[in-house]
Amino acid sequence: MDFTPTEAQQDLEELTRQIVDKLATPERQRELDRVDGGRFDDALWRALAEAGVLASALPENVGGSGLGVLEQTTVLRELGRKLAAVPYLPSIVISAATLAEFGNDAQRELAQRAGTGEDVLTAALAEEMNYDLSAPVTRAENIDGAWALTGTKITVPVADRAARILVSAATNAGVAVFVVDPSAEGVVVSAQDVVDYSPEFIVELNRASGELVGTVEQGSEVLDFVLTRAAVGLTASQLGTLEEALKLVADYARERVQFERPIGSFQAVAQRLADAYIDVKGVRLALTQAAWAISEGLPAEAEVRTAKFWAADAGHRVSHTVIHVHGGVGLDREHPVHRYFLAAKHNEFALGSATDQLRGLGAILAATPA
Repeated sequence: MDFTPTEAQQDLEELTRQIVDKLATPERQRELDRVDGGRFDDALWRALAEAGVLASALPENVGGSGLGVLEQTTVLRELGRKLAAVPYLPSIVISAATLAEFGNDAQRELAQRAGTGEDVLTAALAEEMNYDLSAPVTRAENIDGAWALTGTKITVPVADRAARILVSAATNAGVAVFVVDPSAEGVVVSAQDVVDYSPEFIVELNRASGELVGTVEQGSEVLDFVLTRAAVGLTASQLGTLEEALKLVADYARERVQFERPIGSFQAVAQRLADAYIDVKGVRLALTQAAWAISEGLPAEAEVRTAKFWAADAGHRVSHTVIHVHGGVGLDREHPVHRYFLAAKHNEFALGSATDQLRGLGAILAATPA
């Protein structure tokens, strides 16, 4: 087990960081806060596409560089560090990678266009009051050889500009993933308000036409691929968010003076920052272990759930520490730290809270022979 970053990871990290630092500035973030329809940075998305960052971590069969999940987490960490308002996770890590792995020729063409930034893809996985993403309530019926999907998906990223949406659904044979055209008959896309102003939508399906990804027999494997990449990718984004938030609060604790001393010199503050530092290290270790296991083709369900648990549980503690140490400044919308709190809370609950991950880990342990 070698967690040393590869040369490709390091190069991709440096390239992504240069682009993000240049374009995802605090001033740009404030501009995006005022845009109707949610935060989406077109200029940054185009820059990442032109630099080859989008395609770099996709397979060669869709025009990518053949890099994998480790490199994808490197990019997501950098994007999370600056709260970059781009759909790299849903479009590239989840959707394009899935179509490259299991799709037919036309679906792989979609993945290739996503890698060049020509098209945006997204994935509809979450449903209201359904805490088990592996058992979707949305139904898919095969009628005379054509699939019709019925159900409602929530918090679907960038569904308003997506060329296609990957939708998880239950079938008579189990579960499967389908490609849906959001402009097709029977599909209604409505804006949804979320805590961090990201562009997320409700997608209602009423016998909407869907194209199966892979085969019916592969349905469970395809959905597992989607959910695994989604959880690991979200954890990577959360890691970048928490690392930068910790840096912001550490700088503030050194600069903010109270009773003629920097507040970071007070024992209570120092202890909370130390705990936050340990939490961030825990997220980093759990993420690296999960991503490494996936890259090696090893069973990784427990590792992925552990990583997402740390992203949620530690994310909660660190984000609250950041706000509490900043005091009233942390609630000022003109100060950048409030965005990190909102992003961390979004990442905490997206794709399942800490409790949901513990339920999954408990099921794994219960199924493991003593």
